[in-house]
Amino acid sequence: MKIRHIVALSLMSGAALGAGVVETLHAQAKPQAYVVGEIDITDAEGYAKEFGPLARKALAEGPGYRALVLGGKSIAIAGAPPKKRVIINVFDNLDAAVAAYSSPAFKEAKKIGDKYATFRTFAVEGR
Repeated sequence: MKIRHIVALSLMSGAALGAGVVETLHAQAKPQAYVVGEIDITDAEGYAKEFGPLARKALAEGPGYRALVLGGKSIAIAGAPPKKRVIINVFDNLDAAVAAYSSPAFKEAKKIGDKYATFRTFAVEGR
């Protein structure tokens, strides 16, 4: 009978320890980062042909990169709607977002993009 108690106590202790470790790992995980951009395009054809493909390819190298919004219709819920094109990209974390937008490949693409648009871009941590 004593062995059953020891085994049961060992199982409960292991489960409690495991749950604690999982909680600690989740608490240490960095939140995802969302990059929001407002883009005022002056030459839509040049932007679409020359900049867009290069920029998406450069950003795709970032960990966890996904394009959530690439333009599209915007409507106002509170305040005025954006007057420019809006993009939203997601990365695994803020460091990955900054690294992707600071990469040599994206900087080269941005030089081309600057001929066709002006950009306002920022990153925020999510949950």
